[in-house]
Amino acid sequence: MQIKLDDLRGPEIAALLQEHLDDMAEHSPPESVHALDLEALRQPDISFWTVWEDEQLAGCGALREIDDSHGEIKSMRTAQNFRRCGVGATLLCHILDEAKHRGYQRLSLETGSMAAFEPARQLYRHYGFKTCEPFADYKLDPNSYYMSLKL
Repeated sequence: MQIKLDDLRGPEIAALLQEHLDDMAEHSPPESVHALDLEALRQPDISFWTVWEDEQLAGCGALREIDDSHGEIKSMRTAQNFRRCGVGATLLCHILDEAKHRGYQRLSLETGSMAAFEPARQLYRHYGFKTCEPFADYKLDPNSYYMSLKL
């Protein structure tokens, strides 16, 4: 697997992110969908990576800077045909390393509270993330599950 800093211009990433947005809309009410579209992911406070296996897009993920000491994981997604192959773990480790390199003291994320999001929550728990209160601009929402890791 190869991880690349991505400019979000390729058709493969557009398709994977649309799949991500569609999946979020299927499992969460509109007011609880916090997934970002292509344009939002191109903001200067966000770094975005893709994972490739040969010429196939295997997954993606982003790191948003909340402030000098706090980052947020965004848009973690594994392509359907690469599920359970270690893509999420590989990318999460890359994002953790980057957050430490930047000097962040804390890394947080928001995911869904429904059963469909349990595999993601298990992955984050495995790497030490703990349940936390809403952070940054998030508000308490029964459809959201907030997690954080002290670095």
